[in-house]
Amino acid sequence: MKNIVLSAVAVLAMSSFAVAGGDIAPVEEPIVVVEEVMPSTGSFYLGLAYGFMNTEIDDTTYPFGGVLKETVLDEDFGSIMINLGYDFNQYVGIEGRYWFGLESSSTLGRGSIGNNINADVTIDAWGVYVKPMYPVSEAFNVYALLGYAGADLEVDANDFKFKTDSVDGFSWGIGAEYKFSNAVGIFVDYVSVYDDEEDFVLISGVDGNTDATITAFNFGVNYRF
Repeated sequence: MKNIVLSAVAVLAMSSFAVAGGDIAPVEEPIVVVEEVMPSTGSFYLGLAYGFMNTEIDDTTYPFGGVLKETVLDEDFGSIMINLGYDFNQYVGIEGRYWFGLESSSTLGRGSIGNNINADVTIDAWGVYVKPMYPVSEAFNVYALLGYAGADLEVDANDFKFKTDSVDGFSWGIGAEYKFSNAVGIFVDYVSVYDDEEDFVLISGVDGNTDATITAFNFGVNYRF
């Protein structure tokens, strides 16, 4: 009988301890949150490209009620371009460009009225752009160029030499770049350097307008540092 009573007391004591122990919450270790520091994505880059520039100047005159259209110049130039830019991130950057047009032999003037001039022609151009970009993959992106550009055209003939006043205005372009590494990438793009019309008066009663376009196609390499 005594053993039964002791056993019952022991069971009650263990039950009480178990119930009391259920109110004790387990001790949890504190969670340490480590904030990830994102590296800066901004980078400068320098580029060099070879390509082709085209310059076309069309005159339309209205002599005494008639219409006369003439292509004064339609010339292709080899060109070397240098560019310097900065990518703020993978979506937007800024870029400056300068084109050195290689010399080209050309026939200028209003051919239909016998006013031809044989000359060597060179062109230089510049542009400053905002560069929106879209990363198709880690290595490949497409981009646009939106900005302002200008150009100078120089004509060197046997009897005379002149350099035009600078033409300038809105400029745009589209292109793509493939990066072999974080430092080196190749690109190809098309740029409308200049496209505008200007009215003129030839003589009293004869007016017209000049439509000038300058475009560039470039293939080059960028180095980021």
